Amino acid sequence: MRRRRTVPPSPLPQRRGIDPVRLRLPPGGPWATVRDHLVERLPAVAPERIDALLEAGEVWAADGPLAPGAPYRPGAHLWFHRELPEEVPVPYAVEVLYRDDVLVVADKPHFLATTPRGRHVTETALARLRRDLDLPSLSPAHRLDRLTAGVVMFTVRPEHRAAYQNLFRDRRVHKEYEAVAPHDPGLELPRTVRNRIVKERGVIAAYEEPGEPNSASRVELLEHRGGLGRYRLVPLTGRTHQLRLHMSGLGVPILGDPLYPEVVERAPDDFGRPLQLLAASLEFTDPLTGRPRRFASRRTLAAWTSPREWAAGGGPERGRAAAPARPS
Repeated sequence: MRRRRTVPPSPLPQRRGIDPVRLRLPPGGPWATVRDHLVERLPAVAPERIDALLEAGEVWAADGPLAPGAPYRPGAHLWFHRELPEEVPVPYAVEVLYRDDVLVVADKPHFLATTPRGRHVTETALARLRRDLDLPSLSPAHRLDRLTAGVVMFTVRPEHRAAYQNLFRDRRVHKEYEAVAPHDPGLELPRTVRNRIVKERGVIAAYEEPGEPNSASRVELLEHRGGLGRYRLVPLTGRTHQLRLHMSGLGVPILGDPLYPEVVERAPDDFGRPLQLLAASLEFTDPLTGRPRRFASRRTLAAWTSPREWAAGGGPERGRAAAPARPS
């Protein structure tokens, strides 16, 4: 068996809840200095920026900062902090539902990404919780779309992350969502929607195509009034945007969806009329203790509880304030 390489711990602390970039120098190459390699490896970073990092002692090896002319050492690990982009602050709080020495379960608001990606880096649930709870090793056990609110789970220690990630990978977590969408009296519900979903890299919206189904969702109507329905959605698989695409395909697209059935451009600072989709609960058997676990969101969907305010451009409705649950 091939022995897994041991990665040394980072000599640099996090910055605003974001880990430093870690690079491993390839075992061979024509580079005389670390600087030569970084200029070639990071074409999106200006050479002047790399020079400035080295001059300031901000590029580190395991044994300390590197000098501007540091020789290339095959196999060495390097760390440095990337420039953090300017981001529009998401004006809604992440509420902690539960916290112990193993798990943090949060109630994420609409518009806040779960983890750093693309233009959303420090304005993410992970970065906020790391800072606010002083938990630099906090890691996501799974992810929610940026536009979806509700329950999302994190692990406190790296050694526990795989056990909880595997629950989601192996579909051993029962997830329920709520959505607000138009009510169609002619739509027969409940039903299970199955189809084939394709999500191409670099393309914002997924789409359906003929072929063997790779997605399935249970759709139930809980109640309706005034032309709107409140739905319970149970994903049986985990394709990207699955619930949103399935509801649109039924002819009842979720209110506030900027992608389905049509892509609508929204400004980064537009926090009105959020997607009316809520990750309402997670239920599973704890892989460490064997105990049943259930976590439920305290949030509501504004288009159902305050439809006029939502239609006029109101933002997310906050959940009721409560202290996070602690183990008994």
